Amino acid sequence: MQRIFRTRSARIAATVAAMVILVAIILYLGSRKGFGPAQYVQLILDGLRGGSIYALIALGFVVVFNVTGIINFAQGGFVMSGAMLAVSFNQLELPIHPALQLALAVVFGVVVTTIVGALVERLAIYPARHASVLTLIIITVGVFIFLQGVALLIWGADPYFLPSFCTLALGDHIFRFGGVMIKCQSLWIWGTLAVVLIGLAFFFERTMLGKALRACSINRRAAELMGINPSRMSLMAFAMAAALGAIGGIVLSPATRPMYDMGLKLGLKGFIAAIMGGLVSSPGAVVGGLLLGVLENLGAGVTKAGFKDIFAFLILILILLFRPQGIIGGGERGVEE
Repeated sequence: MQRIFRTRSARIAATVAAMVILVAIILYLGSRKGFGPAQYVQLILDGLRGGSIYALIALGFVVVFNVTGIINFAQGGFVMSGAMLAVSFNQLELPIHPALQLALAVVFGVVVTTIVGALVERLAIYPARHASVLTLIIITVGVFIFLQGVALLIWGADPYFLPSFCTLALGDHIFRFGGVMIKCQSLWIWGTLAVVLIGLAFFFERTMLGKALRACSINRRAAELMGINPSRMSLMAFAMAAALGAIGGIVLSPATRPMYDMGLKLGLKGFIAAIMGGLVSSPGAVVGGLLLGVLENLGAGVTKAGFKDIFAFLILILILLFRPQGIIGGGERGVEE
């Protein structure tokens, strides 16, 4: 199989053929439900909304993996923590305008979750820094279970809500274009992803700290010889990953009902998006997240809504079988010793 797809032209032809077959299957199944262009556009837009959240979470996976070589499965816990902390702050009875309180709740959720991410690295990862990568990955799984357990004790198993950023209420503005509906919160989600990408590009290209992180991701030993402290870069990577996860969880909360276990599926789907992008590429993670969101939403739309999660993990299995280096990325290890 690898010999057949060794040449670039063969890989491109196989990719195009797979896409044509996939589109044909989606159109056929959609036609059986009487779908028209408006329905497909609606499914794609809704998929891009979810895909933007997956992309934010995937960026956290990529940042940590590039610097440390660890797949941080605690990322889902950061997503949940940011959302639940923002909900709790917003429920406080403060003598301020609701818009200001919501803004402060967002800042509070991101800042506290960033601190939690830094503490996870110092208390769980740093003491075991000389252990095998597999051991460190298992530690991140344990951290996620711990964070979810603490959340269950604090917030219970009931769902909560965060008001829409547009209406400051449970209901949201809906823009209608023909037969297509776009919720105002979707615009916030897409705008947040765009701002985060611009901010990350500036950080990694224009700041000394960002360049130090990039140096660690390229060659850790060489970066250490140049005076860069890999331990501090690891701390920074986990803090950044926690902030990215918190942002994703908070901006999604008005469009869903946040609860203590929301980080499990979101974290796993963010991991799938990162895998689709090669696990080492930030642009690849974003494209992977958007593509995953669209594919799973289209698949669920033309079949049954309950199949949505199945499609996401089916994509993961197919990638691991036929393209383990990722659809977009080059599949190189994040840290070169």
